[in-house]
Amino acid sequence: MRPLVLGGSGFLGGHVLAECAARGHQARALARSSTAGRAVEARGARPLGGDLDRPAELGELFRRTGCDSLLCLVSLGFGHAPAIVTAAERAGIERAVFVSTTAVTTTLDPHSKRIRLVAEDYVRAAALDWTIVRPTMIYGAPGDRNMSRLLGLLTRAPVMPVPGARRLHQPVHVADLAQAVLAAVECQAAVSRRYDVAGPEPLTFAELLRICAAAVGSHTRFVPVPLAPLVAAARAYECVSRSPRLRAERILRLGEDKVFPIDDAARDFGYAPRAFADGIQAQARALGLAA
Repeated sequence: MRPLVLGGSGFLGGHVLAECAARGHQARALARSSTAGRAVEARGARPLGGDLDRPAELGELFRRTGCDSLLCLVSLGFGHAPAIVTAAERAGIERAVFVSTTAVTTTLDPHSKRIRLVAEDYVRAAALDWTIVRPTMIYGAPGDRNMSRLLGLLTRAPVMPVPGARRLHQPVHVADLAQAVLAAVECQAAVSRRYDVAGPEPLTFAELLRICAAAVGSHTRFVPVPLAPLVAAARAYECVSRSPRLRAERILRLGEDKVFPIDDAARDFGYAPRAFADGIQAQARALGLAA
């Protein structure tokens, strides 16, 4: 297989390119800069200079690659889906996997949710043999957006407030997600299907924190707190900060259960994710924080 990978220089992209190499696939990866080009080349793929913000060029660019499949790992929340789908159709690429997110199931109404759902609808209407993969929160290696920061904090914080302690979470290890993406693109049964890709079982937020603390030998004391005052404080912070690092929406999301069945993925392409305790211990070791 000769996959064209979009987002190959990103966090998930590195693991997908490694999985491509392990399976003997000759991957090409779009790179908008020389830095991105060097990153994907180091990961075993041939870089392809191009930019999703120049959609008029994508069709010919995709066609010249000679690729027979598309792995779209870039966020669908930036509005690029129509250009990507059109370019793939014009290039004669028939098989495609698009990575979305389970965050589109939130009861909240962030702007990105609407964009992603429209993008998914566009993919489903395309003249492609498509598959949509929706991962939960991704963790498992240095550079992730959540657990690396949390593990570091747990080595320093004597006390930590815990909003939504009883709410359920089901994080997915980045290597398991990468394997799912490649397994899906190779699986005929996955054509025209959408899959939730999560960890093997849901954990309460309190359980998740205890497992993380054990991985780094932390004795942090966890104190359950209500959501409302934290949300109010985050909204005030957003009002005074030009680039807030914490938004009220993220805190509100802690008040929702994030539980997703993985039976369809297990049945169709053998998805079998690792336990969270195993994955987070390996991540702690990779960060040099293991107990």
